[in-house]
Amino acid sequence: MPLKSEIIVQESLERLSAAAAGLFAMRAKECVQQKRRFSVALSGGSTPRGMHRALSEEPFLSELPWPLIHVWWADERCVAGDDPSSNYGAAKRDFLDRVPLPPGQIHPMPAEMVPKDGARHYEDELVHHFQLKRGQFPIFDLIFLGIGKDGHTASLFPGQHALNEQRRLVLSVKGGEPDVARLTLTLPVLNRARQIVFLVSGKEKAEIVKAVLDSKDLQRPAQRIQPVKGRLTWILDRDAASLISA
Repeated sequence: MPLKSEIIVQESLERLSAAAAGLFAMRAKECVQQKRRFSVALSGGSTPRGMHRALSEEPFLSELPWPLIHVWWADERCVAGDDPSSNYGAAKRDFLDRVPLPPGQIHPMPAEMVPKDGARHYEDELVHHFQLKRGQFPIFDLIFLGIGKDGHTASLFPGQHALNEQRRLVLSVKGGEPDVARLTLTLPVLNRARQIVFLVSGKEKAEIVKAVLDSKDLQRPAQRIQPVKGRLTWILDRDAASLISA
């Protein structure tokens, strides 16, 4: 298991969602108090949708500093925003359309561009927003990730060259289910976040959770998530945690 990690097990998906929303809110308030801005990157899948819905309801709706929050994505499928498999589209329906976030502070990946052009475009947007110099990487305050049954995370899949990228911020790749072109943040970006949170639920994820946490090799992309200076947190429901040691 990577160093600097903590594991939080919740009894149900509903409690996992509440815990994740609470962590989001805590980090947002801390960062806004310290530096007047909070930058978070989201992922897709079914597990984070409960967190997204919770954030659009009380008490979070009223207490979060929405005018100072910037929302980004860790990865995206190259599909239209209204496609059922769009990470942005799901977040828009569950969350973004229901909170007072200024439109200019929502940063969806340009999924309808030619993938390589989209990756360059998003990279340029990150450079501008974080005021990066050549060779620098953005530092997100918080990144939420999931994990696939093959151990992939974001859109970084086993055996792909993208896992070895050390300079680019964003890449276009292809894989997963559905097997389509995708955009993804690279490992150097993910690992520089101040906090990374894996949200994992369901019995079908129990085996890969155990494999990632117990194994010392780096064969699975999720095992490459090793923050340079930040914290790594796993929030699991009881089913996903069923095979790991208490």
